[in-house]
Amino acid sequence: MKVFIAGSMYFAKEMLKAQKVLEGSKYEAIIPSDTHECLKSPELNMDEKHCFETDIMRDSMNKLEMSDALIVLNYPKDNVEGYIGGAVLIEIGLAYFLKKKIFLLFPPPSKETVRYSQEVLHVRPIILNGELERIFEYL
Repeated sequence: MKVFIAGSMYFAKEMLKAQKVLEGSKYEAIIPSDTHECLKSPELNMDEKHCFETDIMRDSMNKLEMSDALIVLNYPKDNVEGYIGGAVLIEIGLAYFLKKKIFLLFPPPSKETVRYSQEVLHVRPIILNGELERIFEYL
């Protein structure tokens, strides 16, 4: 089974840790192509030139399409619990459309914090409440 790991590239280090956990249990864990580069430069994904040259959104969508499930590492960021940025919101929508299993590491941001909270819940993600290993109960 293939699992695509998504989240803010600010959490590149956590993506690599999640990849090790999943691969340690014999799953194929797929990360965004620029994860290692973003580990060195966390703001790289905000660089329009980088994003256009690498076509990182399309690359991630292709990886998601080839996967069986999506895990969103939605750690707190910018004073938002369960942070989900724009690119990840798009990936969640694509995963739903493609009928992939969708996992959130934490509950989504509250509806008081972000307008799209209800839409995230409408795709019926499995919320792991901060325990990545719980994903194995559902895969």
